[in-house]
Amino acid sequence: MDRTAVVKVGAAASASVCALFGGVVLAQYIVAKKKRAGKKTRIIEMMPQFEKSTVHMRDPERVEQIICGLIKGGASKLQIITDFDMTLSKFAINGKRCPSCHYIIENCRLVSEECRQKLLQLKNKYYPIEIDPHLTMEEKYPFMVEWYFKSHTLLVEQRIEKDKLADMVRESDAALREGYEQFFDRLQQHDVPVFIFSAGLGDVLEEIIHQAGVYHPNIKVVSNFMDFDENVKDYSNIILMGDSLGDLSMADGAPNVENILKIGYLNDKVEERLDKYLDSYDIVLVKDETLEVPNAILQKVL
Repeated sequence: MDRTAVVKVGAAASASVCALFGGVVLAQYIVAKKKRAGKKTRIIEMMPQFEKSTVHMRDPERVEQIICGLIKGGASKLQIITDFDMTLSKFAINGKRCPSCHYIIENCRLVSEECRQKLLQLKNKYYPIEIDPHLTMEEKYPFMVEWYFKSHTLLVEQRIEKDKLADMVRESDAALREGYEQFFDRLQQHDVPVFIFSAGLGDVLEEIIHQAGVYHPNIKVVSNFMDFDENVKDYSNIILMGDSLGDLSMADGAPNVENILKIGYLNDKVEERLDKYLDSYDIVLVKDETLEVPNAILQKVL
């Protein structure tokens, strides 16, 4: 057989092998595509963070649709509305409860023992009401307002100087959730506004974020939606993050909302409260001390 014939036979054989291999690959692709047909959660399936045992969803298809809307809108339409205590900050480290902003003040050495005892009495009275799954938000609300004003009044009476805040925060066990650098830095990089709701102790909250090195210009601490910048009307997509059912109202009054994804951290009394959280939040993160899921979503959106 001459060289030309050998080349032709070799080429034909190669073509046959390629065709066979290509056919196998195509068949595998078609089979895989058919297996995926009918599913509406492909974006979620692309994020391994959603496979964690801490992640719970009542309606994954709805979550998929909302995330698709967020992706379509991109950075130019997105804003973050979030609670701070036990949402951006950790609930516990190695089983030990982390302090809230109020608790940092309550337990600093500048607060009198008498004040500390009064604050503890208030907590023992009102905290069970806050987490009671049998009470509606409307029933809880007046008690929560009463708790806040009574405790805040006691703290104001202590006349703690603002320049002492840095030391108080530094000496506390307060910590932001794992992945906070990626969370805040990505939002800053894409100039996405972040509104953090404060329960009245915004100075402490700001100091925690400042010491973590992520207090970027796109962050604004607010006490209610009336404090929101008028310009937010152009940000029609919202990622809302909270750790209580009451936090769901943080976005009430936001104008021109197209898509809102509600992510709830369920830190305590899981068995008693999971159903209600699943009814209210799109994604519920159970005893999850990280920002892995929000970060995974932001990576797709931004």
